[in-house]
Amino acid sequence: MNDFVHQRHKPPTELMQPRKLVLACPEMRSNVNVARMIRAAACCGIQKFIACGNVKVDPKISREGELHLDFQVRRSLLPVLKKLKTEGYPLIGLEQTSNSANIHEFRFPRKCVLVIGHERHGIKHDVLEILDATVEIPVWGMPYSYNAATATTMALYEYCRQYPNG
Repeated sequence: MNDFVHQRHKPPTELMQPRKLVLACPEMRSNVNVARMIRAAACCGIQKFIACGNVKVDPKISREGELHLDFQVRRSLLPVLKKLKTEGYPLIGLEQTSNSANIHEFRFPRKCVLVIGHERHGIKHDVLEILDATVEIPVWGMPYSYNAATATTMALYEYCRQYPNG
């Protein structure tokens, strides 16, 4: 007989300090992607998520993560990013560009904004121009990139791996 009992859920890992990463995305084609990003952000202890456009969050998909972070909906992304930049937040785009760094080699600033691109069009040119860095997740097959919510989750996890205590 095995006396070891498995728990389905354990309490969240406590952070020593609040996370200083802000998640920001333009208007997305899919509200499912936004809801999946909210869930991932909440699981990672992210405190602020700014989404743009006409967002409708399905709490069954987000698992009500929007209740555990400061979820804001804005009209457009560029003015929000410019304001955050003046507040000392480096802007890090999750995008494949000619100068993007491999996420395996990139050191995220502790305080930063992770900017996500649109599912089909990526990060708009006017936003790319103000970014401090771009980071990409390598792919080993087709299609050329991961789903926006999947890539966001991978990038958030890498940030948390680099800063496990907040």
